[in-house]
Amino acid sequence: MNYRSVSDLGASARQLAQSLPGDIDLVVGIPRSGLLAANLLCLHLDRPMTDVDGLCEERLLQTGHRYDGSVSSFEDIDRVLVLDDSVKSGTQMTETKARLAEENFSFELEYAAIYISKRGHNFVDHWAEVVDTPRVFEWNLMHHPMLKHSCIDIDGVLCRDPTADENDDGPKYREFITTVEPQIVPTERVGWLVTNRLEKYRPETEQWLAEHGIEYEELVMCQASSMEERQRRADHARFKARIYDETDAELFIESDPHQANEITKYARKPVFCYEANEMFRPGMVAEAYTKSNDYLSRLATEPVTFVTRASMYVASWSYNTVTMAAHKYRNR
Repeated sequence: MNYRSVSDLGASARQLAQSLPGDIDLVVGIPRSGLLAANLLCLHLDRPMTDVDGLCEERLLQTGHRYDGSVSSFEDIDRVLVLDDSVKSGTQMTETKARLAEENFSFELEYAAIYISKRGHNFVDHWAEVVDTPRVFEWNLMHHPMLKHSCIDIDGVLCRDPTADENDDGPKYREFITTVEPQIVPTERVGWLVTNRLEKYRPETEQWLAEHGIEYEELVMCQASSMEERQRRADHARFKARIYDETDAELFIESDPHQANEITKYARKPVFCYEANEMFRPGMVAEAYTKSNDYLSRLATEPVTFVTRASMYVASWSYNTVTMAAHKYRNR
């Protein structure tokens, strides 16, 4: 699982700024997340910015007192860079290009993305980094279609953790789980909600999830009879890792850093720690072992389909790698 944070985005925007031609006059962000990338890039370049509508309407965003460059109106513009945060299939970038092609601009347009997939170079002139799939970004993590292939913790992620006083395994805890406000409501359906809440609290938990519109395929809860028994077992991370390992989930989103580290170790799959805002990854050997077992399983169950897809992947990877190298060489 390839992950990039907002901090990574800032570093990559600076890297892109250093590689761009020096005569870019205006940065145009493609809504929504492209505006975040454009904001960072225009600050590094010390250029004004706008969005796609603003470009079509000849409207610049206010730049503030620190900008004293030569561009104050569209009459001053010769070259424009249209930017998105990422390009995967190229659908959004293709739609944007088609729209802008209908305009009678007097300036040149170039296209860029901070992150592209292996074939993303077909849709842009400039990019900072190739980040192939599966991938997720901090700014879209909880609203990404990948959630249907993910396990998510409840307390500490979807809502806050209970206080020591609330966590009495009795009436105060029942009040907490029925009245606590959500911290985040995913806008995509979640594959598995995996929680150390006790099974006896399933009715309250399901009611709370329904009230807040959190959709999911399966809710997996701890089978201990009491909090005391759960604490005696002391297998919080092992329980979550076992569920993660038994599913075809690609990511586990966990609140606690210690548990995130343990789940990664036991399941040998990546875990995103919501509290630390960090992706925990298994060692290279363990990750390779897990992937190889998965590939062998697919080969055994669907040999013809697996070999065909593998051959297509290798051919596509080779073509795109060579093409990207040639593209970079031409633009030097």
